[in-house]
Amino acid sequence: MNRRFAGNALALGIALIVAGCAQPPAPPASDAQAKPAKPAGPPEPTVTHTSGAPGEKVANGEVILSVDDARQKLAAQHHPYKVLETRRVPGPFQVPEMKDVKDFALSKSDLDVIHPGPGEYVHVMEGQRHGYENLTIGITWTAPGGAPPMHTHKGEESHVLLSGQKIMYALGDKLFVKEGPYMVNIPAGVPHCFTNLDSEVAELVVIFPTNVWEYDVVDYFPFNTPEAKKMAEEARRSKP
Repeated sequence: MNRRFAGNALALGIALIVAGCAQPPAPPASDAQAKPAKPAGPPEPTVTHTSGAPGEKVANGEVILSVDDARQKLAAQHHPYKVLETRRVPGPFQVPEMKDVKDFALSKSDLDVIHPGPGEYVHVMEGQRHGYENLTIGITWTAPGGAPPMHTHKGEESHVLLSGQKIMYALGDKLFVKEGPYMVNIPAGVPHCFTNLDSEVAELVVIFPTNVWEYDVVDYFPFNTPEAKKMAEEARRSKP
């Protein structure tokens, strides 16, 4: 009986050794502590204006204006697309006296919020509302895959991205991907659009040398084409 017990004990010991060897090795001490998860990003904004002055059409926080023949002819000098509508920031405002610090130092919460397209919001510092003659700035909230419509401005525009994210642009008939930090300058009258290829919200700073926030939406969206989808997929695969 002692021999049988010894044999069983030996078999059990071997089984435990084999099971212990089958366990995955413990991670090195440097990797054992989980890294903190990246923040999800800023919360989705809420548009400021849901209605406008009598007779104004307001949608997604913007005044929607119809386009006359003169504006269509002007647009035709720059691109082949039809202008669908013009958009502006709605609501009355009182120009500050620009005498106090609070007139110059604005918080993000002080700005009007618009919702130009799916997954795209903008906090707008429109110059004429804040005492400036030649300056308008926006801070976008661009979700992964978010994009404004293809559009144009009367004047120039500059985009600044400080984070290391990938954004795909349509600039006229050109498609390209740019990884931040970067600056992209857009000439006056050129149709353009952008979409976020990253997995987190992108915040672009957009700058205009004018005190009016206004743009024309055109009847073309560039990122649904096979070329754009292929370029976006290649850019996402190449991201470390």
